[in-house]
Amino acid sequence: MNKIIKLFSISVLVFLFACNSNGQTNSSKQKDKKMDLTPPKGKAVVAFAEGCFWCSEHIFEAVAGVGEVVSGYAGGTTKNPTYDLVNTETTGHAETVLVYYDPKVISYEELVKVFFASHDPTTKDQQGPDRGSSYRSILFYQTDAEKEIAMNAVREISKTNRFAKPLVTELQKLEAFYEAEEYHQDYINAGKGSGNPYVNNVSLPRFEQFKKTYKGKLKKGV
Repeated sequence: MNKIIKLFSISVLVFLFACNSNGQTNSSKQKDKKMDLTPPKGKAVVAFAEGCFWCSEHIFEAVAGVGEVVSGYAGGTTKNPTYDLVNTETTGHAETVLVYYDPKVISYEELVKVFFASHDPTTKDQQGPDRGSSYRSILFYQTDAEKEIAMNAVREISKTNRFAKPLVTELQKLEAFYEAEEYHQDYINAGKGSGNPYVNNVSLPRFEQFKKTYKGKLKKGV
């Protein structure tokens, strides 16, 4: 009985502190920034939506060849969306990470493998306890070459029994990316989510599962 009560208590805490919990006051008054998608010289940039961006940011930051990772919003139509507005599921945006990387070290194709190794691409409008279109799976591309790589990845995975259910991942051209509020940035690595039950019971276990699943190279010390 005590075990059941403990599990129920953890579930309630995870729900209360889920990724769609604000954690800040008056965030709706903050304006998000539409970012320039032109990468620095010698670098490349790509975006992925795969559920709560707290964990997605943490995962991609651990991959060798990846530099900065920015949490934000993409895939929607509303200009300058805020966190509160995106959580109404009316803007079309999904929580997304913008990944800056060194193409001499890691390719777009390999980052697509990171994407499929780090979330469940078979749950429509849901990732773990988070539900809503803002948590849907989206594979973004910017060029025809990237689109072809993304389509091939979906086709190849769909031919296997890697996942028990069909993929629901969307393929979208990245038209705009809006940076999320500052308190979301580097949420786990900077310790902002320390003690947050959602981070401890959802984000970190997901990160550990990724490390077991992904066959590519991670940064030293991860």
